[in-house]
Amino acid sequence: MPAPTRKVILAEQHIERALVELPDYVTDFVRAKKRNRNSPTTISGYLHDYKRFFDWLRSEKLSDATDNKDVKIEVLEKLPKKSMEFFIEMLTEEKIEKQKGVFLPRTEASVTRFIQSLKSLFNYLTEESEDEDGECYFYRNVMSKIKTPKKSESAARRAKRINSAILTQEQMDGLVDYVKHSYIHTLSPGHQKRFIRDQLRDIAIISLFLGSGIRVNELAGLLLTDIDLKNDDISVLRKGNKLDTVSITPTASNDLRAYLDVREEQYKPEDSNKFVFLTKYGGKANPIAVETIQTIIGKYSKSYLEGKKLSPHKLRHSFANSWMANDGSMIGLRDQLGHNTIETTALYTNLSQSDQREILQRMDKSKEQKE
Repeated sequence: MPAPTRKVILAEQHIERALVELPDYVTDFVRAKKRNRNSPTTISGYLHDYKRFFDWLRSEKLSDATDNKDVKIEVLEKLPKKSMEFFIEMLTEEKIEKQKGVFLPRTEASVTRFIQSLKSLFNYLTEESEDEDGECYFYRNVMSKIKTPKKSESAARRAKRINSAILTQEQMDGLVDYVKHSYIHTLSPGHQKRFIRDQLRDIAIISLFLGSGIRVNELAGLLLTDIDLKNDDISVLRKGNKLDTVSITPTASNDLRAYLDVREEQYKPEDSNKFVFLTKYGGKANPIAVETIQTIIGKYSKSYLEGKKLSPHKLRHSFANSWMANDGSMIGLRDQLGHNTIETTALYTNLSQSDQREILQRMDKSKEQKE
C-alpha cells in the first residue's frame, strides 16, 4: 500500500500541534473527519482556518476567552449572521504577505475555502455531534445562512484556460525526449554530474504523469510493492485514503523500469526505504518530496517550452486531454483520474478555442455554399 508522503506527514504533525490550542469540540470534529477518512492535508487546512476564526472572535470581543482553546461552544451557537458576514468581508479585504514585503488581497478561492471550512465545522456541531443526552451540541447553524460564492467563470471558460497551459501529444512526447537527449546541453559541466545521476528518475516521473494522469501526492507516495510492471499497473492512494489500481502506458512502464534498474546503485537507500522515487540529501537517500517533484517539472518544462513553466497538475490535464483526443470514454477517464463524480471529469470534454473556431469557419463555408 502506498505510504504517506512528506506533505501528509507534515499535515499530521500540524494537526497534533493545532488541536492543543483549539477547543475540545474542534477535536471531536477532527476525530469524526478522521473516521470518515478525510485526508490529513484537508483537515490541516481546516485547522489553519479555524485558528484565524477563533483569533477573530476574541479580537472582536465576541468571546471573552483569553485563549482560543477556551472559546465556549455557546459563542458559535449564538453568533449573529451579521457578525459572520463581517468576518467574511474582513477576509475578502485582508492583505496577505505573499512574499517578503509584498501584500495582496486573498483570492476568491481562499475566501471560499474559509466558508466551506466553517460550514463543515458547523454542520458537524449541529447535525452529527452527540452529547451525553444523545443530542447535538447545538442546533442553530448560522453557516446555513451563508451562501458559498458562485464561481466567477463557466466550466467552458475554465476548460479553455486550462487548455491554454497543457501540452499537445506531440509536446508530451517531445518533453520526455528533451530530458533524455537535449537538456544536458543546456547545463554547465559542473551541473551535469547531478543531472546524470537523477536523469532516469526524472524521466520516469515525467513519463508517469503523462502516461497515467495520477496526482503528485499519489506519485510521491509510491512504494516498490505498488509497482506491477508485468501488467503495467500501479497502486495509488487516492483522496479520502482510497486505494486504487491505475494502468499506465507501456512507455511509462519502460521508463519506470529503466529507473528502477539503477535506483539501488544511484541512491543506495537503506533496506527499509521502499519508496520508489528518492532524492539524495546529506549523503542519504530520502523519499522525494512533493515540492521537489514540482520543482523538477517546473525546471524541465521551463527549459523545453522556453519560459513556460508547468506544474504536475498541468501534466495531469495534458494526459486527460490526450485521453479524450484518442476517443477514450469519460467513464474510463473518471476512473483513471480518480474523480468522485463524472461532473469533474466532464471538464475535459469542453472544446478548445481552436476547435470552436474551426467549427464556426465550417458553418460559414456551409452557409456560403448554400447561397
